[in-house]
Amino acid sequence: MVSIQVSEFKATCLSVIERVRQTGQPVLITKHGEPVAELVSARPQAKGKRQGFLGSMRGTAELAGDIVSPVLSEEEWTKGLLEDDKKAGRR
Repeated sequence: MVSIQVSEFKATCLSVIERVRQTGQPVLITKHGEPVAELVSARPQAKGKRQGFLGSMRGTAELAGDIVSPVLSEEEWTKGLLEDDKKAGRR
């Protein structure tokens, strides 16, 4: 990885950015020999598609089983509510 002092980066930032864009090689920016930032190439976006929050997880989930039918029957639901009321001292 190429390393560059922050003062040199400040003077030549546009050419450094263009070099990273063309080569895809990251550049480590240092100050007094200590790393302070890393310049990396942005991920390419598909033409006409805007990468954002909505839809960013599309295709990563899988449906398993019935997602429409109730999990509990009406009797199980009512029984659970009555037990919760008893625990809370409402009945």
